[in-house]
Amino acid sequence: MIGAPHLTFALDTPGVSKGHLVVPKGADSEALLLPVLSLNKGEGPRLLVTAGCHGNELEGPIVARRLLDWLPDAQKCGKVIIVPVLNPPAAQAWSRNSPVDGLNLNRVFPGRADGPLSERIADAVSRILLPMVDTVFDLHGFGPRWEFAPASTTHPIADADLMRKTLQVAEAFKLPVTLIWDGPDTRGMFDTWAQSQGKVFICAELGGGTVDSDVLMIAETAVRNALISLGIIEGEIVWPTFRQQRSSRTLRTLPSDLLKSPARGIFEPRCSVLDEIKQGDLIGIVHPMDPWSSSSTDIRAPSTSIVCGLRSGEHVDADEAVALIARPVNL
Repeated sequence: MIGAPHLTFALDTPGVSKGHLVVPKGADSEALLLPVLSLNKGEGPRLLVTAGCHGNELEGPIVARRLLDWLPDAQKCGKVIIVPVLNPPAAQAWSRNSPVDGLNLNRVFPGRADGPLSERIADAVSRILLPMVDTVFDLHGFGPRWEFAPASTTHPIADADLMRKTLQVAEAFKLPVTLIWDGPDTRGMFDTWAQSQGKVFICAELGGGTVDSDVLMIAETAVRNALISLGIIEGEIVWPTFRQQRSSRTLRTLPSDLLKSPARGIFEPRCSVLDEIKQGDLIGIVHPMDPWSSSSTDIRAPSTSIVCGLRSGEHVDADEAVALIARPVNL
């Protein structure tokens, strides 16, 4: 018999409480304990902060841990639930997918109680934590193989009022980019499931490549800004500096804006993140593995746009993404 997911402590206890969300054992693993911190200052916004959905995206867990240092004293009202690492097996393996079942946790929501471990994690979060909150901040990075402008993101939402509220919170982060991401396949994603339940959900993509102090400072400042906008803490909004700029723009990307390599080779970027490019501008070059067998291939901008993400210069396979572009949204 499969047990039910549960918390080892009461979330409604005033003040600071900590314990675990118990993900029941299944055919592929024993029970899993997800560390959970609850900050309860009574009436007000109800927020869930998660990180570590993908084990090779390290910025989120670090920022979530930093919150534990100052948020208990700074919080003025409301309830905040923090889960620093949603997917411990993937984090321990430093892999995007779980080494237990090979699944991407962010493609299996709302999960299944009798499914593999990733689906049981999603089920526990969906059934136990999500109903307790109004807003979710899910902290990601774009992965170690990409350079990416820090961005607060959302997918398009059919509910116009929820879309308006979500964009308002996303823009409150004051990250360099607020991105409306019209991806090709959003089935099973944490955000689309939460939004279907009426929740405001922000996926913060906090950079890519290596973790460095500048990116972490930008990320922590952005989360602080969002907490101020919700009224959970008091303070002044600070615009993070990225690439010697203090600015934020709202962009939209379409499925066709994820540019892919036509062949296997070595990708050489020829522009930088946040560059404004025109149709036909050179974004990068794919060099063949065998320089005598074929010529290099240019990757050019299909339209006037802004570069959001670039694959770090490395080997790529045919049909593998090398760049993400977007264009301004007139709200």
